[in-house]
Amino acid sequence: MKKYIGVFLSVFIFIVMTMISCNSVTNSEILSKSKQEILNTEKEFEACVKKEGMTIAFTKFAAEDAVINHNDKLVKGKKAIKEFYENKKTGKNKLIWNADFVDVSASGDLGYTYGEYTYTIIDSSGQSKEYKGIFHTVWKKQIDGSWKYVWD
Repeated sequence: MKKYIGVFLSVFIFIVMTMISCNSVTNSEILSKSKQEILNTEKEFEACVKKEGMTIAFTKFAAEDAVINHNDKLVKGKKAIKEFYENKKTGKNKLIWNADFVDVSASGDLGYTYGEYTYTIIDSSGQSKEYKGIFHTVWKKQIDGSWKYVWD
């Protein structure tokens, strides 16, 4: 009987150790996949700004409870963000950015990016003025698997 218990324990320990080692590889793959998804979403976001404008892009990529920080004032919620950009009249202005860094939480459902941006304002006479800075965006994975920003 002791022989069978020893064999059973050996097999059980082997199975548990195999599961643990497989799980850590899987978790690493999930985190890597999440980082790539966030970077892809950043690129889609920027492309949407270029193609459809800031109002549509900042609304489309916002979570329902998203917050943007504009000149030390917070704009809270997707509806308020849309109204903010509609009132801002950003028609001819240009916004470009590049995420230099991305990281994701251990759970793989919250991440952030940062990098440099250039915002070009074009006035009614066609004159342009550039503003450069650093952005920081927090991304949250949604129930449907998409990534939406919760802080920008």
